[in-house]
Amino acid sequence: MKCEKQLALLRKIQEMEFVAIELNLYLDTHPCDQDALNDFNCAADMLRKLKEKYECEYGPLLNFGFGGTSGEPWQWVQGPWPWEL
Repeated sequence: MKCEKQLALLRKIQEMEFVAIELNLYLDTHPCDQDALNDFNCAADMLRKLKEKYECEYGPLLNFGFGGTSGEPWQWVQGPWPWEL
């Protein structure tokens, strides 16, 4: 059951990353589109919250000091890693 919840949260993170990247690319060519900028800011905030939730529940998503602020810098070596699920 825990693995299913972890996978579902990872899927939400992937989806929100896709949305944020697409909006970022759109804004590269349409920098004055205020609606797109608002959508991007909302997507970036939601992505940040989803990543924080994941890292609180399951550990860091990344290594090399980019994996959150858990206070346990080598916690990322404990499996399974996100790509192993």
